[in-house]
Amino acid sequence: MSSKDDSIFSKEALLSTKPGKDIVKQALFKSKGYRLFDKYKKEAEDEFPKFTKRFTEDLLNAIKSDPNPFETQEKFAKEVGSTEIILQKSQIDEVKKRLENYETLLDRVSRILNSNFVKMTFPVFSALYDASAQYFGDVEDSKKKTDIIDGHIIAIDLSEPMDRIMDKDEDVEFLDDYKLMNPYILKLARDKISVGGKEVLEEFERGFKDARIGQYVDFKLKMNPKSISEEEMIQCYKKYRAVMGTAGKNMTLARFPLGEIFYLGMAKAAESVGCGNEIEDSIKNKFVKVPSWPLYYTFLTGDVQKGFDFTMKKSDIYLSEARLALELLPESFSHKDFLEFLFLTVEHYNLYWFNQLSKEKLWKEFESKIPK
Repeated sequence: MSSKDDSIFSKEALLSTKPGKDIVKQALFKSKGYRLFDKYKKEAEDEFPKFTKRFTEDLLNAIKSDPNPFETQEKFAKEVGSTEIILQKSQIDEVKKRLENYETLLDRVSRILNSNFVKMTFPVFSALYDASAQYFGDVEDSKKKTDIIDGHIIAIDLSEPMDRIMDKDEDVEFLDDYKLMNPYILKLARDKISVGGKEVLEEFERGFKDARIGQYVDFKLKMNPKSISEEEMIQCYKKYRAVMGTAGKNMTLARFPLGEIFYLGMAKAAESVGCGNEIEDSIKNKFVKVPSWPLYYTFLTGDVQKGFDFTMKKSDIYLSEARLALELLPESFSHKDFLEFLFLTVEHYNLYWFNQLSKEKLWKEFESKIPK
């Protein structure tokens, strides 16, 4: 769970926040948390190109072997409750033909995978899976581990093309390609996740449904920002909670109590990152995102600067709940230090962007663009 911008983890950036200084200190003394984090990060960097290749090949096979792509599009639209995210029947043949070229499809897959959120999630899932296998005394099964992790990364990645289609703010020339790809991405995720068994797939389906609710509320509030309420913001944040919490739980193959503890920790950490994302996006876009916690608190206080101050407080509340989950872990749990270090990176990320915002003093510009 990290920014889109690696420079926030440069030494200079780390030394600009208190949690960042703690990270530097732990790196210097090679603490257990830092060593584990570094190990999984390096493993994921090696594995990521292989994952991209697997993902593209599986997707290519699914697209080529579908005898009725229009029916596939229609079923997907029905499931996600929107016809905006599918192709017209007349467009399908042309797009399908284009994507049946491996290099073209690899380019599209690489574009939607080019997110540090996805890249940073990879080592986290690997660590959680190993920690769970150790705790439950599982027999090593590297194929199962690969499928479960791949499946959840692919499912998380589905939100990228869907968001781009809805927002029309990125990769505009590739949106038709994404529309064709989406149903196959979802099917691929389901096939791989189902390797974990019926309960794991059911957990995923519950999370996917919650994420869609969050996305729908988000879209609804874009149409009428002034109707924003705390209850609706909690609903919006279901997408963060459902995606990361469910994935955390499923790294234990949905087993109690560890699955529940992982769910709590990852869900709350993701919601905390959500606040940081909103601050980062506001700086980059030069307006307050609709809907978002900064906008909600701005409406309540009538003051943009206070809106962001309260958002930081909200991110701290989420993170303290994530840390509460750590206290629930079994004694001498093998990866507790890893998770503590991970949450430190979340705290640094949020604080770094909040400090940047305070320096840039964009309040007047934000104020002029607040929905009236």
